[in-house]
Order: sequence, then C-alpha cells, then structure tokens
Amino acid sequence: MRFLLTDDQRALRDGVRLLARRFGPDALRTAVARPGLDRALWRELGAAGFFALRLPEADGGVGLGLPETVLAFEEAGRALLPGPLAATHLAAGAVPGAADGSVVVAAADGELVEWLAEADVVRGDTTGAVPLRSVDPLTPLHRVPEPAAADPLAVLLTAAEQLGTAARACELAVRHARTREQFGRPIGAFQAVQHLCAELLVRLETARAAVYAAAVTADPADIAAARLLADEAAVRGARDCLQVHGGMGFTWEAEVHLHLKRAWVRAQRGGGGTESEDLLAAALLTEAG
Repeated sequence: MRFLLTDDQRALRDGVRLLARRFGPDALRTAVARPGLDRALWRELGAAGFFALRLPEADGGVGLGLPETVLAFEEAGRALLPGPLAATHLAAGAVPGAADGSVVVAAADGELVEWLAEADVVRGDTTGAVPLRSVDPLTPLHRVPEPAAADPLAVLLTAAEQLGTAARACELAVRHARTREQFGRPIGAFQAVQHLCAELLVRLETARAAVYAAAVTADPADIAAARLLADEAAVRGARDCLQVHGGMGFTWEAEVHLHLKRAWVRAQRGGGGTESEDLLAAALLTEAG
C-alpha cells in the first residue's frame, strides 16, 4: 500500500523538521554531557502546537488528526527529541499547561516510566517506583512494580518515533557508505555494505506503510502490527547502520549509537514486544474464527 501525503501534511512534516533542528548535533551532545529536560525547547514545542495537534481549535488546539500527529512524531524520533513527548501530547486538553508546553507530563503506562523526576504531572500509579540506570543517557527511567496497560495511541506514537529513528539510521548509513573509502573505493561499492543498506530501506518502508495505515484506521490490531514492525526497523536499522560505520559507530562523534540506545529504550515501552504480539495474535485468531 502506498500513502501519498497532501501538501498540508508535507508542510507540517517540514515545519516540525525545521523545529527539530533546534535540537541539533551540538545541543544533542550538550544534553548527553549534562542530562536534563530543556524546558525552553519544551515550551517552543508547545508554542508551535506540537502537543496540541489533535486538540480542537475551539479549545486552543491545531485541530488536526492522528495521521498528522504521527508525521510530527516521526520527525521527533528522527531528531532524537528528548522528554515524555507522547505522554504530554496525550494529556493536552486534560492537564492544564500540557498543550502549550508549560507543563511536562509523564505517564506510567508500562513497566518503565520516563522522566518521572522531572515531570510536573504524573499520570498513573508510580508507587514504589525505582530509578534505573538507563542505557540511553537522554532518557532517565524508573521501574514501577505494577505496570498499567498502555494507551493504544501512546503505542502508535512510540511506533512513529521508532519510524523516525529507522529513517535517520538509513540516511546516516547511506551517507557514510557514499563518503567513506577503503582500498581506494567508497565502501558503498562493496556488495556486503549494499545489502545492509538495502535491508535498512526495506524494513523502513515496510514499517512506514504499517504505521501510516494504523494512523488512518486507529485499529488496535493495526497499531500492534505497526509497533512490532517499527521496533524492528529502528533497532535492527540502527544496528546495521552502526555496522556500516564500523568502529566509528561506537564513538560519541557518531550519532548512530544514540539512535540505537533510544530505540532499545523505546522498544521496552508499554505496548511493545510480547504485549503487541499477544494482541495481534488474538485479533488474527478471532478473524480466522
């Protein structure tokens, strides 16, 4: 299935991409060295309408739909924007200040709660939460003893972020393959590297079709399938991108290792892995009678 974006959707995507440049390579490395939520960036996202995309215009929102929100979250994932983006977006209209970015909202919608200590509002029971050492330096984590079920929309928005990481990993791998030389030739001329890049693209476009379709239908089974494909595209894509970079991929100079770590963390959010597999299996069995 092929999805063609409208002119307005392309403009929205490009606008979010421009906004995401506010969190460029220098800001990214500064955040790694001094972890903490950038409240100024958060307010900029709010002022641009990122958190209020689906809020009706009568309530001060942008009045767009789920497909447009998925496009915005894809760009957020591509740029590695930190913070509980999905939780704050889903709280817009229900939690005062969430829509304009003046309030940060975290949610206990799985075993792991992100940014618990820096949130102004926490939705869900976090009694007994234990801080964890996070593999991703940009995502502080707490574990809760009794995880709550994840909101299907939060699952879809996580899939969109994973899609953004998969797209960025593909872009970084191809760029490096074209410019890095070995034995007097770009490494992209070697078949093994070409295969890695081709597999990156196939997984990316398969996940993109599934995520966009789920954004249109909002069906729980479609969302579960999209999440599984997006997790695979992000994690395997970042790993293959790191493989294309070789030893350089493990260094702080390379962006790819941060994408891999973020993809690992997102894959553990509520609605991922076994939870989505069980939901999708149940839906398929029901459909088969």
